Amino acid sequence: MTTTRQNFPRNAWYAAAYDIELNRALLARTICNQKLVMYRRQDGTPVALEDACWHRMLPLSKGHLDGDQLVCGYHGLVYGPNGRCTSMPSQQTVNPSACVRGYPAIERHRLIWLWLGDPALADPAKVPDMHWNGDPEWAGDGRRIHAKCDYRLVVDNLMDLTHETFVHGSSIGNRAVAEAPFKVTYTDDRVVVTRWMRDIEPPPFWAYQLSKKNGAAGRSDRWQIITFEPPGTVTIDVGVAPVGSGAPEGDRAAGVNGYVLNTMTPETDTTCHYFWAFCRNYNLHDQGLTQWLREGVTRVFGEDETILAAQQQAILDHPDKEFYNLNIDAGAMWARRLIDAMIAAESPGTPRPLEIAA
Repeated sequence: MTTTRQNFPRNAWYAAAYDIELNRALLARTICNQKLVMYRRQDGTPVALEDACWHRMLPLSKGHLDGDQLVCGYHGLVYGPNGRCTSMPSQQTVNPSACVRGYPAIERHRLIWLWLGDPALADPAKVPDMHWNGDPEWAGDGRRIHAKCDYRLVVDNLMDLTHETFVHGSSIGNRAVAEAPFKVTYTDDRVVVTRWMRDIEPPPFWAYQLSKKNGAAGRSDRWQIITFEPPGTVTIDVGVAPVGSGAPEGDRAAGVNGYVLNTMTPETDTTCHYFWAFCRNYNLHDQGLTQWLREGVTRVFGEDETILAAQQQAILDHPDKEFYNLNIDAGAMWARRLIDAMIAAESPGTPRPLEIAA
């Protein structure tokens, strides 16, 4: 019998919505090939349920809320936030098997996170670290992209930023990104790629920010420190500082520093929800700058969307082809290895990937 290989672990926290997306209306969303319906209780806590009524399988997202309970839009079965049916039409006795699956949900870092695997393993301490998104010492904003590709292709994209030179040459990329040396380190729960570009002309996106802070932008030292947390979170410490101001040695005071926050959630095997934000620790109350950065990053990621969708289609068109790897793919390769280890841990009898040594 042929089995389809699982592309994502289920015992993990996945971002399902931005906090502002979830309210007292029903929100339908597909996560890891599972159709879900989400809403907020009256006290604001998030709820996530299987989006199919126990009775005739109408999506519960076609129903409505009555207090904290969800009423099916077909025959009026009522479900509590835990997924247990509490009322049925025309009968006083509720069938004890009448329920839909409920999923652990938690709100953190301005995102709603869901756990689709074993609920006993849903430890809130395992929510990926994106604290910059809600830290008062940082300011920023972001969006959700519906990306037409496997979530792992976005991980690959973010772990190797040499593509900036070729995909984003008019905004954040220049030759220095592709030519600068980099270092990859890894443990059993993260991968870090570090790249310093010294004494370079900053690209337009960064030159503008340096000018906003210092009044001028000249030759600079630029850094990209990329941290991957499996299965799909990538945080990137980025910035530029005037040459000689001490940034490579740890003093970034004269420069501008940002964090690009990214977490990718599988929707299907070939689509994903890509949540991102750009946060900065300077000019915190400049709303115009926040908007300029959000729109600028939106345009940059729009270029990535085009590339990734085309790559995904090419993969589907050539199912027997395999990737070739270059030195620049080291970070992405280790990230894939951590993902594969999580998937293998959920699949008894599946050969485990090569052990990772610190």
